[in-house]
Amino acid sequence: MEEDMGKMFDRKSWCALIIRIAAAAAGLAVLHTASAEVAEVRIVRQFGIHYLPLIVMEHENLVEKEAKAKGLPQLKVTWAQLSGGASVNDALLAGAVDFSAGGVGPLLVLWDKTKGGKDAIRGAGAVSDVPMTLITRNPNVKSLRDFTDKDKIALPAVKTSMQAVTLQMAAAKEWGDAAFEKLDRITVSMRHPDGLAALLSGKSEITAHFTAAPYDFEGLKNANVRRVLDSFDVYGGPATLIVLYASQKFHDENPVVFRSVVDAMNKAMELIRSDKKRAAEIYLSVTREKTPVADIVAMLNDPKINFKLAPSATFPVAEFMHRIGRIKNKPASWKDIFFSEIHNQPGS
Repeated sequence: MEEDMGKMFDRKSWCALIIRIAAAAAGLAVLHTASAEVAEVRIVRQFGIHYLPLIVMEHENLVEKEAKAKGLPQLKVTWAQLSGGASVNDALLAGAVDFSAGGVGPLLVLWDKTKGGKDAIRGAGAVSDVPMTLITRNPNVKSLRDFTDKDKIALPAVKTSMQAVTLQMAAAKEWGDAAFEKLDRITVSMRHPDGLAALLSGKSEITAHFTAAPYDFEGLKNANVRRVLDSFDVYGGPATLIVLYASQKFHDENPVVFRSVVDAMNKAMELIRSDKKRAAEIYLSVTREKTPVADIVAMLNDPKINFKLAPSATFPVAEFMHRIGRIKNKPASWKDIFFSEIHNQPGS
């Protein structure tokens, strides 16, 4: 009996030891895999509240915290700021950054250009569903049909920014696909802050601005400025404005860093939803804009403004861009455009 108990104890001890060794080996494997990844991740964003999750990530060091929890305690995160889809795309293609944040349109251009290769570009996740609003100080402009060659519309980047693509979609709805570029000739590339300043000055050639929060809210405070349309009119409801994207090569070679960035963005979105005042304070602290905190909170309480990983209405943009010949390849669904890490999300 004692001999049998001893054998049983030995077997249990041996099994427990094997389990501990296996767990330790797994842990070492994770550390080894993590240590083989990049020591620095570089992320570029643009201007506006539609980049708020990234701003929160930067201020709260959320990527660093997620990486540390995943076995990368020394990961360095470098942030940069540019304006316009072409600029952030060029930075990503040149290898100057690892993640770019821009509109769905710019992502689709890169996805189409690089599809199938090791350097193929896909979305890591949506950043924001924030309406784009076309505002004007020209009293004669009540709709798209009222714009003339005397008008100039400021937007982040002519033809390539999400505002530019959405304006083309609006023109196609108004005049037909053959006329989708009808208003391109009166668009001007300007950073959101500069576009708003030019519009409000009344002394610039800029008579309209296709923008998003907080700049549309600020512009509409002026009695001489009015709304022409917003992206809800064009898409028929919510649509993702900003996405974060990276290359297949970076994704495959740096799975821990990639996952850390996506998880950090999700944590930032949770913070924004749970504490809008804190999120507003962070935004102003990083951007140094002069908008009152209460005004930023009011914007974040707007039911049209949402921050979530699941993309909205990205496929209709792809269909339009394929239809007009802007992209050669048509995705089968939104999942073709995004990495598998978010395929469990209710996207569209």
